[in-house]
Amino acid sequence: MRFLINPIGSYGDVYPFIAIGRQLAERGHDVHLVASGYFGDAIERAGLACTPIGDPEDYERMVGDADLSNPRRALKLIATAISETLPITYQILDQRTTDDTVLVGSTLSFATRIVNEVRGNPWIPIHLAPSIFRSNIAPPRFLEQGLPPWLPRAFADATWWIGDRMVIDPLWATGVNEFRSSLGLEPISRIFRDWIHSPGLTIGLFPDWFGPRQTDWPNGVQLTGFPLYDQPEPGLPPEVEAFLDAGDPPVVFVSGTATASEARFYAESVWGCTRAGVRGLLLTRFPQQLPDDLPDGVTHFPSIPFSQLLPRCRAIVHHGGVGTLSQALRAGIPQIVRPYGFDQFDNADRLVRLGVGREIPNGKYRAVRVARVLETLSEDPTLQQTCRDVADRFTEDAVSTTCSLLESRANGI
Repeated sequence: MRFLINPIGSYGDVYPFIAIGRQLAERGHDVHLVASGYFGDAIERAGLACTPIGDPEDYERMVGDADLSNPRRALKLIATAISETLPITYQILDQRTTDDTVLVGSTLSFATRIVNEVRGNPWIPIHLAPSIFRSNIAPPRFLEQGLPPWLPRAFADATWWIGDRMVIDPLWATGVNEFRSSLGLEPISRIFRDWIHSPGLTIGLFPDWFGPRQTDWPNGVQLTGFPLYDQPEPGLPPEVEAFLDAGDPPVVFVSGTATASEARFYAESVWGCTRAGVRGLLLTRFPQQLPDDLPDGVTHFPSIPFSQLLPRCRAIVHHGGVGTLSQALRAGIPQIVRPYGFDQFDNADRLVRLGVGREIPNGKYRAVRVARVLETLSEDPTLQQTCRDVADRFTEDAVSTTCSLLESRANGI
């Protein structure tokens, strides 16, 4: 069987699809990824074939745009990028699609959906976070506020409709419809309500205990769990081991891999470490975000596999990406989330409700508050125990379950 996979996003968005692709290949299937050229090396290191979309520099230019740290401007930036790359992505997918091809795409993989419409091949969307599924029963949280659950259904429906008509469709559907018109396809509207979900099978790559399935979600949704893939190496690098062994477990600070404009986050984090009297480990692939001088007990590394690092750490402070939070949940350590866009607000809410961490709003992320919250976490035995209890829930192989579902759908079961 042939699987053509198109992940779009950051490392946290691409890694799950590398994990899925690897296992499908191990099961004897022909697997090919179509992704940003920035991730070509990571995909090939996993033993998978990849056709790049653009050069690594294209991705670096985008993540260097300061607008990515602004939730409203970031949506326009990303929507524009998706529209601009849609024709070439479609062309690559179309050329590689044969009669036995199964199309697998992430949330923003509009091209796989369109190839499915044109050619009729099976298409399975995979969504990484619960917030992509609209609900009036348990509304996801967007920006600083979400829809209150007590809002009457008619008002909630009207809110969704206004949001689609006034904000979402002008941003996202306009470019998609221009390309659809060139293929002779009808225009679409309310793009994130139904069109990105498949009634045959839509996979949510998170567990039910994190994002419980709601009765008003689309038909065909199956939840498989967190994929937990981070390309671990055989042991940590010596310089990482040396830092971990040199003192108390550190606090990890990371702001994701999809932005290079987070200098304030790292500066406040360093000062917060100093005020709290804890050691800090800063992770970023873009060192221009870091202060010029780091105090004793605070260091920087570009990237370390979370599966090996986090079990040896005191806590983690991060942006709320689902890949980061799931690794921290498995490690059983407290989390502080400073969301700034996309699914991060909703993810932060879920972590707080689970009782495993705290949220600091982006505009209030200051060293004094960081230090105070870190001290609170370390002095809260209930939260510490809850973190350990949640870690014990990681008993299933989400990647294996996902691959079995993909095979079943491809075989028409």
